[in-house]
Amino acid sequence: MAFLDIAGLSEDERDVRDAVHRVAAEVLRPAAGELDRMQPAERVAAGSPFFSALRTLRSLGYHRMFLPPEAGGPAEPVSPRLQAIVLEELGWGSLGLATAFLVDLLPLVCAARYGSPSLRERLVVPWLEDDAGAFHGCWAVTEPDHGSDFMSSLRDGAAPGLGRGQLVARPADGGWVLSGQKAAWVSSGPIATHAAVHAQAGTDGDMAHGLFAIVALGEPGVRRGPPADMLGVRDEPQGEIFFDNVFVPDDAVLVPPSPFYAVFGDQLLCMTSAAIANVAVGVARAALEEALRYARERVQGGRAIAGHKNIQLTLYSMFERVETARAFSRAALDHVQRAVIGSPDGGTGASPRHSRAAQVHAKRVAFDNAHDAVQVWGALGLNRASLVEKLFRDARCLLVEDGTLEVLALDAAIDLIHNYEHEVYDLEEVMAKW
Repeated sequence: MAFLDIAGLSEDERDVRDAVHRVAAEVLRPAAGELDRMQPAERVAAGSPFFSALRTLRSLGYHRMFLPPEAGGPAEPVSPRLQAIVLEELGWGSLGLATAFLVDLLPLVCAARYGSPSLRERLVVPWLEDDAGAFHGCWAVTEPDHGSDFMSSLRDGAAPGLGRGQLVARPADGGWVLSGQKAAWVSSGPIATHAAVHAQAGTDGDMAHGLFAIVALGEPGVRRGPPADMLGVRDEPQGEIFFDNVFVPDDAVLVPPSPFYAVFGDQLLCMTSAAIANVAVGVARAALEEALRYARERVQGGRAIAGHKNIQLTLYSMFERVETARAFSRAALDHVQRAVIGSPDGGTGASPRHSRAAQVHAKRVAFDNAHDAVQVWGALGLNRASLVEKLFRDARCLLVEDGTLEVLALDAAIDLIHNYEHEVYDLEEVMAKW
């Protein structure tokens, strides 16, 4: 790694960054390129490079980095800044495989932090010890009729008229029974072993009255649709999940129907927004580096195009975007980790306006940089063999996936209007309700 990180990294932080970068360059990026050219069914078949890439990440223990020591994390807790560094390098290597890494973490981290002792023993311990990729998680939120509107509309429970959920949980003896489906855009849906699932609780009301559970996808009644054939992020399989009277025991329901459900969903989106923002910075940096490399090599008008002022200004703008997005995204992740998990001086809940804004800004930066990289490369940037062509398609998907920019920005605006002068939540009061 040669780029200057003006945050002033410690020697240990530089060593971790360089180690993750090597994995991103030598494992993730080649696997992503191969997956991008494969048919959907090939990507999820045995022997696919998708699985070998994830096994590499699992064997290196990166899946532990968001957990404290007492929950199975490293003996020395990983700082939010180091988490951000790792996420940026993974995003630099492959947006799709970085996404797969994050959705794999979500059920694990939630179960480790909020699950019952029996669930932790049954699921978390073997998941943490798994270095062969036998476990893989996904986040089953989106439904055919409910996308970005769902998670960003739940805050404070003030979401009337969301409509009936297409995955419904009915109470049963010792647990709940799930019936319905999730949409074709569930990242890792075709291959996950477990899902962090949001479901409407009961047949009355709407999705705002729901529960959050960890569901084993090998249970009777679970089936998958075919993997989707997407424009970009093709290195992360997406697909439908159907639930036909699938039983979920009470101890796998981390958040039962309660006033806390909406707050939990909102704060979970704060965590995912901050994480995705740092991954998007990696995509933006990859586009900058490809444009810079090509501009130094490509000769037009008798000299390398890096000598032309229009290219110089383009490269400067790309650099400025990366640096500002990196600073904002790291600050957002640090805030979210301290606010959600709590700190010695107490936690008040993460700020939706800041976490959403970090995600929106970083995604825009990734797309703008990918667009400019194609422009610098010219016709070669439209060639399927070029990395910038893939970066452009991936970055375009970022503007829609994990919440459209418009919905995320509107959600941040509502929080800004109502809470600008105030803290977000009184967590003690919320936890008492839970």
